[in-house]
Amino acid sequence: MAVDEKKQRADLLAKALEQITKDHGKGAIMRLGDPSASMNVSGIPTGALSLDIALGIGGVPRGRITE
Repeated sequence: MAVDEKKQRADLLAKALEQITKDHGKGAIMRLGDPSASMNVSGIPTGALSLDIALGIGGVPRGRITE
């Protein structure tokens, strides 16, 4: 993959993320692992300590749809 193509893909992704944020508000979409995307969300414990730790907030996010 050429450098030009990578830059073009990154630009298209940035534009798409910007449009989604504009249409649906901040926090509607986030990039995985982006430190600026962290939000203060309370969690509902699952009862499985290892799963709560893996989820990162101590359970399933309250008020969010999860699969």
